[in-house]
Amino acid sequence: MSISKKIISLFLLSLIALSFCSCEGRKNKYTSSSFEYFDTVTTITGYAQTQAEFNSVCQRVYSLLEEYHKLYNIYYTYDGLNNLKTVNQTEGPVTVDPKILDLMEFCKQMHTLTYGYTNAAMGSVLSIWHKYREEGSLHPEKASLPAMSELESAAKHMDIENIAIDRENGTVTRLDPEILIDVGAIAKGYAAQKAAEYLRKSGITGYLLNVGGNVCVVGAKADGSPWKIGIENPLGDEAEPYIEYLYLTDGSLVTSGSYQRFYYANGVRYHHIIDKDTLMPENEFLSVSVLCPSSAIGDALSTALFCMSLEEGKELVSTIENVSVMWVTQDGEKIYSDGWKSE
Repeated sequence: MSISKKIISLFLLSLIALSFCSCEGRKNKYTSSSFEYFDTVTTITGYAQTQAEFNSVCQRVYSLLEEYHKLYNIYYTYDGLNNLKTVNQTEGPVTVDPKILDLMEFCKQMHTLTYGYTNAAMGSVLSIWHKYREEGSLHPEKASLPAMSELESAAKHMDIENIAIDRENGTVTRLDPEILIDVGAIAKGYAAQKAAEYLRKSGITGYLLNVGGNVCVVGAKADGSPWKIGIENPLGDEAEPYIEYLYLTDGSLVTSGSYQRFYYANGVRYHHIIDKDTLMPENEFLSVSVLCPSSAIGDALSTALFCMSLEEGKELVSTIENVSVMWVTQDGEKIYSDGWKSE
């Protein structure tokens, strides 16, 4: 699964061995990182009585992420598993795991919510940009842009209604043989949310998950204080690496930005967030951060809001409960929706 976007840098308070006493005993802070899932870094930070207890929780989270990573992968197949790459390569119905059915239904919901700006059926266009971005990154001297005629031809095959979901038979079918599914704008946030929900249902609190910038907070820290989260400065200023701080005891924070995945062609930088109408990278903002209860929804919204005008974005956000947003413009100006609360 390719990196789609969204890098939020965690700025954790420098209380390295913070602990407290309770009826459960003393808890210490532990951290674990992995680069195994969704082609990005996953970091788990949490409080437990022992390293072994923390490791056990991490293993359960990593196992969940591995499962979602394999199911939602559009670049690799796995023996004995029908995943989204299998669907993209197959004409006719493909029997899939219910977790794929769940995701595709969620993608259709987000397509409606975002007026089509987050579109999991846009893979025909995104795959072209991915190819040029990979080639341009590997061979900068040969970097070039896809022809608009090539993009427009692919754009004829991104109607999400041509992805048929059959719950009764457990299948997904591409009704248009040239349509391609790409869940890069949703999958990491969706998987992170499922992992956070697992912790909550298991009664495990005091954990912070960061799946490639999709941050989920599950309960306060051991002493009851909130987690301090920093949003990376998209201008890349080493003197000011973070432009905003939030304090959370629950919920999620997701950022989409143009400053992580990009390449240069003819001296111009082209990033990975592609507008559905122009079929080109959108450049009104440097980053868009979404604060909401669900990382899955936040992931979908951050992509859509990045491609919308500020006026359109504010109007959309005003219709959704418990969602607040910070936009960063090209010159570094921060613009907030109602309800945004920072340091």
